[in-house]
Amino acid sequence: MRTAYSVETVRAAERALMARLPEGALMQRAAAGLAAACAGLLGRVSGSRVVLLVGSGDNGGDALYAGARLARRGAGVTAVLLAPERTHAAGLAALRRAGGRTVTADRGEEAIARARLVVDGIVGIGGKGGLRPDAARLAEAVARSGAAVVAVDLPSGVDADTGEVRGAALRADLTVTFGAYKPGLLVDPAREYAGVVRFVGIGIEPPPADAVLQALQHADVARLLPTPQAESDKYRRGVVGIAAGSARYPGAAVLAVSGALRGGAGAVRYVGPAGDAVLARFPETLVSDAGPAKAGRVQAWVTGPGAGDDAATVAEVLAADVPVLLDADGLRLADRDTVRGRTAPTLMTPHAGEAAALLGVRREEVEAARLGAVRELAARYRATVLLKGSTTLVAGPGGGPVRVNPTGTPWLATAGSGDVLSGLAGSLLAAGLDPLDAGSAAAYLHGLAGRFAAQGAPVGAHDVAARIPEAWRNVRG
Repeated sequence: MRTAYSVETVRAAERALMARLPEGALMQRAAAGLAAACAGLLGRVSGSRVVLLVGSGDNGGDALYAGARLARRGAGVTAVLLAPERTHAAGLAALRRAGGRTVTADRGEEAIARARLVVDGIVGIGGKGGLRPDAARLAEAVARSGAAVVAVDLPSGVDADTGEVRGAALRADLTVTFGAYKPGLLVDPAREYAGVVRFVGIGIEPPPADAVLQALQHADVARLLPTPQAESDKYRRGVVGIAAGSARYPGAAVLAVSGALRGGAGAVRYVGPAGDAVLARFPETLVSDAGPAKAGRVQAWVTGPGAGDDAATVAEVLAADVPVLLDADGLRLADRDTVRGRTAPTLMTPHAGEAAALLGVRREEVEAARLGAVRELAARYRATVLLKGSTTLVAGPGGGPVRVNPTGTPWLATAGSGDVLSGLAGSLLAAGLDPLDAGSAAAYLHGLAGRFAAQGAPVGAHDVAARIPEAWRNVRG
């Protein structure tokens, strides 16, 4: 599992390690990893023009020491000093000894225009808000130059703790991060600025219990997925109920059932007006027209996709003493106090627009601060919340680390894709996973299936559902 830590936790771990090491040793470790990453990106170091954008903090020192290493290998290195009087003195001396040169910020654009590689060491992980005017001007010059950009620990101008970008920021092709991942490297919009993220271990060890963000990997998801045993039958494996669809939106029911059938539960019950459409596509579905309370035993319910204004069905599902997944229209129709008062778990799966409506804010505010939004929703509704989007996040009602999904493709932004995800997650709930694990595993498989289905071309939601078994096999190895 990949874990990310707050700035405060990372700095505490750094201080603890520095107390045991010779002065400057930690910075030298970081600079060595940074220089190696830059060399790998350049291919041929000798003769390459490299520009360092150097601020006043330790990031600037890392950049200077890395620049000195590149200069000793024959690169032409120029450091643009944004705060000359506060530049890391030892790093600057090392660069000059290696043959590097320095210029002030007002000469920086000229140097950047000739660079093959730019190293962003302007602001460290403690930076808040966007870049200041001089730095923003240089960031614009970098964007115009076409040079490759390597960020030191975190792109300058993004928030390490939240992933927010509140002004001008520098976009990197590669970010070399040291010792621990920071949330801003894994959560949009900041993630878009980071490019490829390369981790360099420097010996710090933040306590695992202090992680604020988790990203599951294949092995983590494989451990979560249900496996039938010799004595299993369809009922022991779990039955998921789907109360979705309407005369206007029968396809939502079909797509939710398609995800549920591939999600590990032993059987799928469908309740709603789209029964004929569901049976025509999936004859193995158990269809009932008696309503959720009389449909038969289920271990979890999914309600909301394509429901229109059927608030009565949503309320009936919420009254059931089993886990419930609320999606789409169900999010709008559900009474908040009813959700908060449930004794069985609830998993809510809004996209940014639906989350904004639930929070009473603009969609842009949710997209700009996704981490804060998912935490706030989980707390307000006392539910687990899966916030769909460019980076899908899953937060539990009791706090703790938020899960960030590392799989997916922009091609998943297609009608009905969320219905498939809801059915898949609901099936995992019925199979016995808790809401945090069910949401996280479903998002992971769904994203992987989307990649397999798309392969660089447009796909429909039904294509994604059809590739879930392949994603499952791929995870299981």
